Parts: sequence; C-alpha cells; structure tokens
Amino acid sequence: MTAIYEINTLVWLRELSGRYGRRVTLGDVPGEVWDEVARPGVDTVWLMGVWERSPAGLRIGLRDDRLTASFRDALPDLVPQDIAGSPYCVRNYVVDEGLGGPEGLAGARGQLAARGVRLMLDYVPNHVAPDHPWLTEHPEHLVRGTPEDLAGAPDAFLDVGGQVYARGRDPYFPAWPDVVQLNAFSEDLRAAAVDTLLAIGDQADAVRCDMAMLLMNDVFAKTWGERAGPVPAEDFWPYVLPRVRARHPGLLFVAEAYWDLERALQQQGFDHCYDKRLYDRLVHEDAGSVRAHLGAGLACQRGLVRFLENHDEPRAAAVLPGERERAAAVAVATLPGATLWHEGQFDGRRIRLPVFLSRRPQERADASLRDFYGRLVTAVAPVREGDWRLLTCTGWPDNDTHHNLLAWSWTAGRQRHLVVINYSDRPAQGRVQLPWTDLHGRSWELTGLLDGTTYERDGDELTDQGLFVALDAWHWHLLSLSG
Repeated sequence: MTAIYEINTLVWLRELSGRYGRRVTLGDVPGEVWDEVARPGVDTVWLMGVWERSPAGLRIGLRDDRLTASFRDALPDLVPQDIAGSPYCVRNYVVDEGLGGPEGLAGARGQLAARGVRLMLDYVPNHVAPDHPWLTEHPEHLVRGTPEDLAGAPDAFLDVGGQVYARGRDPYFPAWPDVVQLNAFSEDLRAAAVDTLLAIGDQADAVRCDMAMLLMNDVFAKTWGERAGPVPAEDFWPYVLPRVRARHPGLLFVAEAYWDLERALQQQGFDHCYDKRLYDRLVHEDAGSVRAHLGAGLACQRGLVRFLENHDEPRAAAVLPGERERAAAVAVATLPGATLWHEGQFDGRRIRLPVFLSRRPQERADASLRDFYGRLVTAVAPVREGDWRLLTCTGWPDNDTHHNLLAWSWTAGRQRHLVVINYSDRPAQGRVQLPWTDLHGRSWELTGLLDGTTYERDGDELTDQGLFVALDAWHWHLLSLSG
C-alpha cells in the first residue's frame, strides 16, 4: 500500500538552509535529512512546488487584498521576500533554478531511490500562468475570448499581448485571477499534455494531478459550453494516461478529486484519487457516517488516498482536538488505499501556510504527538497487506455505545491484524465479530503494535461471542493476533 509524504519544497529548503548555515538545494540535501524524510512506512515523497513559478501571476495575485491578508494572517511578520508566487501558477515545467534546477531534482530522486522511495511531482492540467510560453506559441491550447468578453467580464478574461483568454476556473466558483484556462477539448492541447507528462515521467516516479476532475468531458462542457468547441468522443484522461504509460508503465498517477467523482476517475485510469469525503466525515461527523463510507467496494477503496491534512486543508491539529486526531490518524493509516501525510502534521503544526509563501512561522512542536506518529507510521507498514474487511460490532439492549466503534481486520497468510477505534467523545463497549474461523480450541495472544501491550483471549469466546472491547473516548486498539 502506498504511503505519501508531502513536503512544501520551497519552505523545507529554506529551513534546511537555516539549520545548516548554508544554502541547501535539492541536489545537496544532507543524507541524514533524506533518512528523516524516507522514514520506515513512507514509500513516496511528494516534493510539492518544484516548477518555475510565474512572476506575472504573482503580480496579479498581489492585487488581491483578501489573498494578501491571508499571507499576513499566517505570517504576521511577513516581508515581500517571503512571497514567492503560487506553485499552481506554472510558467514552465522546469525545476526552478533556486531549488537546484533539473540536476538538483535528479540528485534528490537518486537519494530517495537509494532508500527505496519514489518521488512524486505536481502536474496542473487545467490552467497555466499568463506568461507561459503557450500563450504566444500555441494559443490553440487555450480557451479564447473576445474584446467584448473582456469588456463585459474583466474578472473572467484577460488580455495578454493583445489576445483575450479566459481565466482558469471550475464551474462552481469565480475565475482564478492569476491563471489562464487550457482547453481540454483541443486535440493539440491533449497531445501537449501527453508531452508534458512524459517529461515529468522522465524526472519522477509518480504524478499528482491537480483538480483532475475539471478535465472530464462532462465537467468541462458544463464549465465552458460552446467556448470549448465540440465535445470529443474520448474523455481527456483515457486519451492522455495510456499514451504516457506506454513510455512510463510504472508511473503512479494520483488525482486530486472532489464532487464524488473519485470512482469515475479511477475508471479513467488513475491509480489513486483523493478521499475528501472520508476527510469530511472524520473531521465533522460521527462513527456511523465513517462506517457507511467504508461500505464501498474494496476495489474502489484501494484506489483512494486517505488524509487528515494537505496544503489545501486546515492543519489537523487545528480541527481535530486532542485524542480525536490520534483516533482519526489510526483510521487513515490502516484503511485500504494510499495514505497521505503532510510535513509538519507529525509535529502538531496548527497554521496552514498559503502556498505562495516561502517562509512559515515558528511553532512549538508537540513532542508527544511526534512520538505517536513516529510509532504509528512505522507500525502500520506491515499491517495493510492481504485481505481487508470491515467488521461488525454488537452490544447489549441497555448499552448502545457499540455504535461508536469502528473495526476492521487485515489478513495475509498467517498474519492477522485488528483495528478497533472508539470514534466518539464518551466511553464505548461492545463485541467485535472477528472474520477468522479457525480460532477454536486454543488461546490467542493479542499484541498492541504501538505499545507492546499483550492480551490473552480464549479462541472459543472469540469465535462464538466476538472480542470484548471497552475503550475510552477517542481511544483505539491496533493489534496483531497470534496463536
């Protein structure tokens, strides 16, 4: 199972430069730092934001008072040098020289590969910066407008070199002011997207595709209508992905996806898609809601990315207080599919940094939380193998707290693992109905993977009645079972 660790590359390198008292680029990150990043339990490192950022996009962004206010909210001592521009306003898919350029990235990839870890990079299929070469060299790749469009809707269109283009957008929100919309229905654009991804595949082992659902035929048609031209017979991703995989068959594709389109994008060729629905349920809802979500087919679940935070979401420590974060972390770490961890999450950082910034505020690390995550990420690496099953919990007429229990198992040959979580703010008791039919006639030892605590239970009771559990609010069992 895939475990991704996201790093804000610009901020990370700046902090490493301060730590080592010299300029650190991707090509000369000390080996001990790569050891910290490529910890046991992490098999993919996402270096977010390595491509050339757009000065033109930055100038546009700085005219947005709400955006600049968000910079000051996150970094009260902000200075102009802290504002680097958006990594999702890409001027060119070339590694920024300030980060070490292509040679530096190749060095970083080699360091990760030596530790058995893949490198993941971003691809932004929906839009480009207003100073991207395509605006002058290949205007056919973009959604065009007219002078009348610009006069009537200056927030939705912009003039670049005397040509009017549509600003990038999704169908539910106003246009993003700093980017220009690509035309997913253009045959030329689709061919260019293949070439771009082939070039990324030469430099990385995995690609995270930003807002991937915006390029789907039905979504794009809803957003742009006649401006995009005729709807192609083939959807965007089924056209693009096989052509890229023909040269890079092992390239892993991860889709940022919303609006319950995860399964559709899996069917169009993505290995994994964001599971935003699970995130919302863990943060805002209860155990019953989470359990209902986990009733989806296993094939779909194996293609999801479980997370508690990323650069687009609030920090987990800010929205999941106390023990609730740990309970939620045990859940995302032990479910089928991929897991996404975010640099700073393990330290309990609470301030979400706008991606425009190259510096973040100092925050005191939560040593207890760091220890918890360190043990969890390592412990679950061998757990998520084999057959996964969502388990039933039962209770008694005078005690319905078993409804607050979440439980599932993993079975791989003789290896058996059990996860039980009380996802509520009060104690819960119940019996977990185990999936194993060969427990009769002997005792079994249950061992906690994080603390080594052991429990001995009778196999007949486990089979006939289930495992009795009593858990305090937001507590859990992460157990191996051996006879």
